[in-house]
Amino acid sequence: MDSARQRTRDSRSARARPAPACSFRRRWRRSRATSSRTLSSTPCIRPWCCRWRCWSPLPSQLHSCVAAGRRRWRRTLPSGKLPWPNLFLVARKLAEYEAKRDFKRTPEPGAKVPRRGVKAPRFVVQEHHARRLHWDLRLEKDGVGVSWAVPKGIPPDPKKNHLAVHVEDHPLEYFKFAGEIPKGEYGGGTVTIWDAGTYEPVKWTDREVMVEFQGERLKGRYVLFQTRGNDWMIHRMDPPQDPERKPMPGRIEPMMAKPATRVPTPDAAWGFEFKWDGIRALAYVDGGRVRLISRTGEDITGRYPEIHAMGRALGSREVILDGEVVALDENGRPSFEQIQQRMGLTSENDVRRKMKTVPVSYMVFDVLWQDGHSLMTSAYVDRRAQLAGLKLSGPSWQTSPFEKGGGHEMLEASLKGGLEGVMAKRLDAQYEPGRRSGAWLKVKNRNRQELVIGGWLEGEGKRRGYPGALLVGYYDGGKFVYAGKVGTGFTDKTLDKLNEMLTPLAIDKSPFGAGAPPPRKAHFVKPKVVAEFEFVEWTRGGQLRAPAFKAFRIDKPAGEVVREGG
Repeated sequence: MDSARQRTRDSRSARARPAPACSFRRRWRRSRATSSRTLSSTPCIRPWCCRWRCWSPLPSQLHSCVAAGRRRWRRTLPSGKLPWPNLFLVARKLAEYEAKRDFKRTPEPGAKVPRRGVKAPRFVVQEHHARRLHWDLRLEKDGVGVSWAVPKGIPPDPKKNHLAVHVEDHPLEYFKFAGEIPKGEYGGGTVTIWDAGTYEPVKWTDREVMVEFQGERLKGRYVLFQTRGNDWMIHRMDPPQDPERKPMPGRIEPMMAKPATRVPTPDAAWGFEFKWDGIRALAYVDGGRVRLISRTGEDITGRYPEIHAMGRALGSREVILDGEVVALDENGRPSFEQIQQRMGLTSENDVRRKMKTVPVSYMVFDVLWQDGHSLMTSAYVDRRAQLAGLKLSGPSWQTSPFEKGGGHEMLEASLKGGLEGVMAKRLDAQYEPGRRSGAWLKVKNRNRQELVIGGWLEGEGKRRGYPGALLVGYYDGGKFVYAGKVGTGFTDKTLDKLNEMLTPLAIDKSPFGAGAPPPRKAHFVKPKVVAEFEFVEWTRGGQLRAPAFKAFRIDKPAGEVVREGG
């Protein structure tokens, strides 16, 4: 009886005594390097799990499943290697992805651990219209999609490097995802597949990844290298796919039109557009971002935030557009008086406030550059076809209507619609930057003229101390020509603005060098301020008949103001 009790105590003591630590680690290392046959037949190298105060092997059924699973995975790869070294590590890599998403609300795929390997690693580039447009680059590696967010897209030229922000790993199911992530969820917005294919890894370290893409749109060798933290850069190592592709120019001066009193003939040789009464601006769109440059070369991007979304709509396209920023009055007609309220704003708060009461639209009528190629030497009718292909239609931008021929009908329609007139453009005309060419003509419904203010006469009564009449002129062959005085069309607000603008420009002598002599007792100023005036006709003496002030034109350079018509 005593000997039986002693054997029971010895047995319990043996079960409570843990196995040497080195033995477990050695056995586990061996198990990873052992064939499936050895794993299933040798008890001493089976994996162990820790129980309270004892060591015990895994149940034999679970051990058999593990062995069978390893044999099944092995059959999927010709080399006999596992598709990735550690499935538990894959699950841990996807934990951050899963923690950031509520899969009851988002259609994105869950953080599934993959069960099958592939012969060639895949890549995908997804265009992501989130709060800020960017492109997501994902590379298949060890069972997950290693991911970078590229704000300006994959650079097509080795001369340009783009920022690539390293983000959480994504499941491989995400490579096929395209759809709408609900607003308010992580990454809310539209996701589309920009390109997909396979890649060949050339080098992969913690700080540098070099790969060769084999996709439909993306081909060639690229390198991603870490700069700081999650900030990386992506660089194309091969020559550009399009060897004739050129970098976008920093600025193109807009082409200008000559005035005309009637619709040109023959009608069929011309294209016709409505003339918009607004601010001329060229839009430079690159990497989903818009930069608006005025006719004078001023960057006016910050004044019109509602147009910024046009860049997101164009996606990865690189274009330069020509158009007019317009504001509509209560009747839905373009009003220069309305757009003036947005022109001089510099404060972001002021701009946001005015957006609610004076919204603007960008009317696009030409495309000068597209995806690394200049279109300025192409015929106007061909550029118009390219512009139509961009399908520009949004809440604050659209393509201006265009007709081949039919100029008289379009002019009549503009008059009925309360528009300024029409633009006539030769169908075979090239774009001539910075030139006032006869290939473009502007035909107005009413006589309007931009003129430069060269002086003023003091008013009477409540206008004492303020301009009662403006002395205006234009340039002809380098000479500043006097065109008469304008004393109507002013509001109290306009008079205050005139006083503010003209006082710092005061000079002693007359700036006019030609035309009739200006009135005596005039106050002269430097010819810097441009305004627009409406009038009945030009007199034989070269002055305006019955002119009235309409609006300031701070967007027009004074040196370019010439006499139009008559």
